[in-house]
Amino acid sequence: MDLDQLAALRTPEGSAALTAAAELAGGDPLTAASALRATGVPPTLAAAALTQAELRHRAVGKFGPAAAGMFLTRPGLEQATRRVVADRRAARLHAAGVRTLADLGCGLGADALAAARAGIRVYGVEADPVTAAMAAANAAAAGLADLFTVECGDATAFDVSRVDGVFCDPARRATGTGRRIFDPRAYSPPWDFVTGLADRVPRTVVKVAPGLDHALIPAGAEAEWVGVNGDLVEAALWCGELAEVPRRASVYRREIHQLTGSGDTEAPVGPPRRYLYDPDPAVVRAHLVAELAAELDATLADPSIAYLYADQPTRTPYARCLEITDVLPFSLKRLRALLRERRVGRVEILKRGSALTPEQLRRDLRLAGDQAASLVLTRVAGAPTVLIGRPVV
Repeated sequence: MDLDQLAALRTPEGSAALTAAAELAGGDPLTAASALRATGVPPTLAAAALTQAELRHRAVGKFGPAAAGMFLTRPGLEQATRRVVADRRAARLHAAGVRTLADLGCGLGADALAAARAGIRVYGVEADPVTAAMAAANAAAAGLADLFTVECGDATAFDVSRVDGVFCDPARRATGTGRRIFDPRAYSPPWDFVTGLADRVPRTVVKVAPGLDHALIPAGAEAEWVGVNGDLVEAALWCGELAEVPRRASVYRREIHQLTGSGDTEAPVGPPRRYLYDPDPAVVRAHLVAELAAELDATLADPSIAYLYADQPTRTPYARCLEITDVLPFSLKRLRALLRERRVGRVEILKRGSALTPEQLRRDLRLAGDQAASLVLTRVAGAPTVLIGRPVV
């Protein structure tokens, strides 16, 4: 996608091509391209429209119905914030008194649009010309062009004295190759610039990869990990006046649930018990397993493994619960015989602290039967262990 192709897509002819492409999306790409060209759409415009139709279809999971009118790139869609997360972040910024916001590295504009919907005036800065133009187009499509404007330029050169809040989502993919960047010091804008923003604007939020090393969290910042329906999707650093607690796990399951704490408490250790809790990845990454253990009256069976055990089942949005029927030292022969005896033909396999590959284990078990079971591969007091159970509904 280049600027000329984007401009063509925003003409009446381009809009018609996008509508036709949306009806063809999801089928064979070559057939769709031929069908679109057969209606008189030029090949270059047809290719651009079909690419947008495919990306819009994929984007529904992040943006809902609004995806149908957005302009997208593959890298931009992968890094863009889900709407439910962006809306909640915008609401928190607005509640903290932010009325003008700089979005440094605004990408396709997902977070800026959420802030604008919350009534915040947003100034977006994006280094890539095509992405910047798409963000502006997305603002226009959403009817928010008066609250969200975009300039193509260097985020480090923006005058942050113009705003009372900053949101920064540094690029975490290498230019050209699209490969993920795991070291924050290789982000763009540079990590030193990003972490220094809070010294210049007391209300600063930085979106980071969920694998961020806790050692890189700036002193005094609140580190939040976000999970959506069991998937760990992002982390954010709330700096300066926005920091409320040291660590936060925000878990979305129809509605938001938040677990907070220091992040440095250790959970008690004891033997496995009747119920096992598999904490949400956001809870694990936020180092809040001990806080969850206190809520559930639970213990760890191994201090390095984030499975919790309790005598009673307790409904919680922060973990999945299994009722454990068997705790065995791991032995493939013994496990296979036990599952065969119980006519288990279907298993789900969970693992923490085990080198075994679930796919290979499933093949090695040679299952046959009409019953189902859950297998948990883990360690108990350092020893390889398998637990057999079933989900608690």
